[in-house]
Amino acid sequence: MIDEQTRLIARLLSVNVGLPRELEWRGKTVRTAIHKEPVQGRRVVRRLNIDGDGQGDLAGHGGEQRAVLVYQIDSYHYWQQHLGRNDFSFGQFGENLTVDGLPDSEVCIGDRYRIGAALLEVTQPRVTCYRVGIRMDEPRMASLLVEHGRPGFYCRVIEEGDIGAGDEIVQVAAGSEQMTVATINGLLYLPGHSRDQLERALRISALSAGWQTSFRALLQQHAIGKTTTGNAGLGPTNSGPASSPGFRSLRVSQIDRESSSVISITLEPADGVPLVSALPGQFVVMRLRSAPSAPPLFRSYSLSCGPSTDFYRVSIKREPYGAASNYLFNKLTVGDVLDVSSPRGGFTLQSNDRPVVLISAGIGATPVLGMLHALAKEVTQRQVWWLYAARSGNEHPFSKESRQLLQTIPSSRHYIFYSQPGPDDQAGVNFDTAGHITVGIFDKLGIPHDADFYICGPQVFMKKLVADISNWGIPSNRAYTEIFGPGKSHMPGVVDASARPPHPPAGAPGQGPRVSFARSGLSVCWSPSFSSLLELAEACDVPASWSCRTGVCHQCESGLISGKEDYMPSPLEPPAAGNILMCCSQPKEDIVVDL
Repeated sequence: MIDEQTRLIARLLSVNVGLPRELEWRGKTVRTAIHKEPVQGRRVVRRLNIDGDGQGDLAGHGGEQRAVLVYQIDSYHYWQQHLGRNDFSFGQFGENLTVDGLPDSEVCIGDRYRIGAALLEVTQPRVTCYRVGIRMDEPRMASLLVEHGRPGFYCRVIEEGDIGAGDEIVQVAAGSEQMTVATINGLLYLPGHSRDQLERALRISALSAGWQTSFRALLQQHAIGKTTTGNAGLGPTNSGPASSPGFRSLRVSQIDRESSSVISITLEPADGVPLVSALPGQFVVMRLRSAPSAPPLFRSYSLSCGPSTDFYRVSIKREPYGAASNYLFNKLTVGDVLDVSSPRGGFTLQSNDRPVVLISAGIGATPVLGMLHALAKEVTQRQVWWLYAARSGNEHPFSKESRQLLQTIPSSRHYIFYSQPGPDDQAGVNFDTAGHITVGIFDKLGIPHDADFYICGPQVFMKKLVADISNWGIPSNRAYTEIFGPGKSHMPGVVDASARPPHPPAGAPGQGPRVSFARSGLSVCWSPSFSSLLELAEACDVPASWSCRTGVCHQCESGLISGKEDYMPSPLEPPAAGNILMCCSQPKEDIVVDL
């Protein structure tokens, strides 16, 4: 411990609090507590916040590790000069404590400070998001705080107690690795993630769990030698390995009918150059031209074959009003040439020795069938379960193929569910039970709790099954899912974000490059009235995720299937190869993104 009488290093200038409130922003309603106001007298600092304070978005702010936010008056002076402003007041940066002293370049993670009757411990730098830009009326603010090394920092409350403006701030303990807030902040958000520094950071027990998870991901990125493929500590966890943008011309060599509503299309290189071998479970994007004058259709189809450099196989369900599927069913012939992307996606078979449970329904069988092909090819010694649900035998694709593959795997079992068996469907022959897949069958089949689960099918089916599997005792990091079509939006703090089908933006059509949202099946022309591809996606109600909106956090990182982009502003660190940051990019030419 450090003698409190000899370590007076700062002073508390203001205590600022604010409760969540709703405000209008860009046509959205945002719930936020970014507006903090100074208080008179003393306030009690408690485990989760200061009396009279609150957080509007507990996923990004608040909690024990982020109970109190600290910012320095020196940074106030810095930003007044840098931004040419003189309208700041205490609480301007959303902080709870405005202090004289405690610069980010000197305060270390794990340092402990006595303020009045409270004892605080530094846990992490501030995670900046778009809401600080709202408060500052400066959209770039989230990026500027990181870029200029002045984020501020969060503390957890070791001892509750009252504090007030004018209190002395006394350091009573030093962080174990003496890594400053600015250093930790730059280690995550800026290029150059030193392995030694990452290892040091992970030895700091006071560092919050979220930052430890990000640093472990970066350390793993070092371990596998992929230090130039984006930021694993920030990027999407399910994006899969890098994939080069662009399309190749592949010739249709075979078309097979798998069921009353499913066909398989085998594709081979038109130029004889070997294909990029896919990982089991990945998908490709196809660019289809149903009519010479019509805009192209973009559709994502999982590969239903094992890894190969000679051919790809996609299997497609005919939808009653599906423009792409009806074109493929009605007009495609052997010998036709299609534009196909490189394999993409992070729904892939993990390399380990754990048992494998492949669960699917309907056309959701395609990616897990690719996994089954890979397991059979290597004659795996892993235990494998194949659980599949269809309406009836007439709509059961890959029945014979999956059984043959399972026969090559020494330790495998299958169980087939028909929800509406037909008159010719025999229980015990064509299927095992009438009904739907439920967790209740797992114990009967002897499925172990240490297995990896791969699940694909209708969204309602997957949502319920994933929840039930979690209740059965399977952690989320061993239940993998693949979603066909658009994903969900992640818009922190936005309330009443009703989902609408994707549509062209309001107003006159743009005249710029064509922007295609592959998963949403929407293609529109760019207009300079939008500042970023993210703004265009929002105007089209295309589901997208974001947080900082300035190229810092990578929450908006998406797959770049085809085309080239410009960045304005430039991100602090580029995304992984084959990806794009939607929040700060504009199309340089016709572009296709995986949204």
